[in-house]
Amino acid sequence: MKRLRLYVDTSVFGGCFDEEFSRESRTLFEEIAAGKFSLVVSEATLFELQGAPNQVRAILDGMNEEDLEIVETTPEIEALRDAYLSAGVLGPASRQDAAHVAAASVADVDIIVSWNFRHIVHYEKIRAFHAVNLIHGYRSIPIHSPREVVAP
Repeated sequence: MKRLRLYVDTSVFGGCFDEEFSRESRTLFEEIAAGKFSLVVSEATLFELQGAPNQVRAILDGMNEEDLEIVETTPEIEALRDAYLSAGVLGPASRQDAAHVAAASVADVDIIVSWNFRHIVHYEKIRAFHAVNLIHGYRSIPIHSPREVVAP
């Protein structure tokens, strides 16, 4: 059976150490480690994790290579990121958030997973990301919080 490929942004890694988000974040990484899902991250995620506390970085370091896919930044990803910004989906200050969605879209993941309710997991933003994706020849990628993805 094909495992779903989940693009997980930096907020989910940090969520493992936040009282409100810890249970679902940890469960998601446990399900990835158990082989239920494949983890997809981008160079944007790796860049953001460089400045994170050691315990947050350790989550990625502890993943099996077979369960992990790293999406390298390409001109295609940069163009889609810039299209989101040009369309006003996100402002210039949210360039990294746009990079996450662009990397996930170009990599054609099954689901984007994030706790970023302001810039990514928000119904207006999701609709706008989908519209830009369709205009540029990419499919709509479902965007959910870990709470909506992990087993109850």
